[in-house]
Amino acid sequence: MAYRYRVLEDMALADTAFEATGDSPSELFLAAGQAIIETLADPHRVQPGCTRFFEHRDRDLAALLFTWLSDIVYLKDAEGLVFRETQARVSRDHDDWLFQGSLSGEPIDPARHELRADIKAVTKHLYEVREEAGQWIARVVLDI
Repeated sequence: MAYRYRVLEDMALADTAFEATGDSPSELFLAAGQAIIETLADPHRVQPGCTRFFEHRDRDLAALLFTWLSDIVYLKDAEGLVFRETQARVSRDHDDWLFQGSLSGEPIDPARHELRADIKAVTKHLYEVREEAGQWIARVVLDI
């Protein structure tokens, strides 16, 4: 498995940005999801007490990734959850992309969790998903 992400320091002044890569769309979704998770809190201090499952489909892979990343931010806001890890599987179903994934985490406990940035939203500013030389790449700017 070869997926990763890196913070793009000079991309956004008031926000934060990252670039995620993977050898497949599934690995790209893993890397981008992990970037969101680690931007919110230190995942090593989060227990996998609850799991949320997701299934989305879209003709556009970039739109599908945007939905997935927005799901993570929504659960932080709506249910007060932070996450330890994510699972992601992306496949083709005729003309659509199909995403199936999960998040494991627990309710925020400021006494135990090292909270980092409070992401307000995934933005479309400079948002990009592309395949280049066998690598899948996403550039994402987060509103903090």
